[in-house]
Amino acid sequence: MYTISQLLNNKGSHVETVDGDATVYSALAIMADMGIGALVVMQSGKPTGLFSERDYARNIILKGRTSKETKVHEIMSTPVVVSHPEQSIEECMAIMTEKRVRHLPVMQGETLVGIISIGDLVKAIIENQQFVIEQLVSYING
Repeated sequence: MYTISQLLNNKGSHVETVDGDATVYSALAIMADMGIGALVVMQSGKPTGLFSERDYARNIILKGRTSKETKVHEIMSTPVVVSHPEQSIEECMAIMTEKRVRHLPVMQGETLVGIISIGDLVKAIIENQQFVIEQLVSYING
């Protein structure tokens, strides 16, 4: 069973965050600079929401708001759906599917220790299947 902890060991555990009082424009600038699709919204050291490209598209563009005047906390997704390091990739895939989210902050107790995306999970599943295939081929070929 491949765990989120193992995935973070390979991927890295750095998480880009943004304050809820930041403008949507500044959050988008961070996301563009870092080449990422979501930020964990923090308030008083705790995750209070998630801000993603989807939030921007649905709550700024479609509602005629401006990104330079709107605060992240006004349009972020809440409540924060999280995962934990000991969970399996399959469990997290099920959570993402059920909750219809593409990113899960990873919490160890009250501490944010990483973030995973649906892409991270798919990549890990494919790598694991490739490993199993290689082992089976090696076994068969002797």
